[in-house]
Amino acid sequence: MQKRLLPVILSLLILTIGSIAQTKSAKKMAAGPMPDKALMQKIWDGWSTLNPANTAQYYAPGPHTFFDIAPVKYNSWDEYRAGVTKVLAGFTSGTCKVNDDAQIHAAGDYVWGSATIATDLVEKSGKHDMATMRWTVIWGKEDGKWLIVHEHVSEPTE
Repeated sequence: MQKRLLPVILSLLILTIGSIAQTKSAKKMAAGPMPDKALMQKIWDGWSTLNPANTAQYYAPGPHTFFDIAPVKYNSWDEYRAGVTKVLAGFTSGTCKVNDDAQIHAAGDYVWGSATIATDLVEKSGKHDMATMRWTVIWGKEDGKWLIVHEHVSEPTE
């Protein structure tokens, strides 16, 4: 009888622990509103100013990887800010619009999103540099606030 009872008890224990962990994760996610398309647009409105200081509030400090068009990879928000500041120095104004294909998905302690972004950056020469960018973003909750912990921005070559 004891040999039969042991597997049942272990199975119930595993199910109970899994249930507790799932409930704890759900509570953590429910603590504040998840990122949404409005937040996505706020982030890109910040980038439209061509001043990374206007987007800093959305990015996690510390060692995180951010992929961008140039120079491809940054290992922290500080690197990202410094690199993008140099790239954006060649422009006088810009607009960035999150398109209707934006998606957001909860994944445990993280939320990931993707969208295409319609951009129109005006070079110092007056030329409009228009493109449709691809954006994938991952938010992690830090100190009760959703912050970007990974981002990938790219532009199709054709």
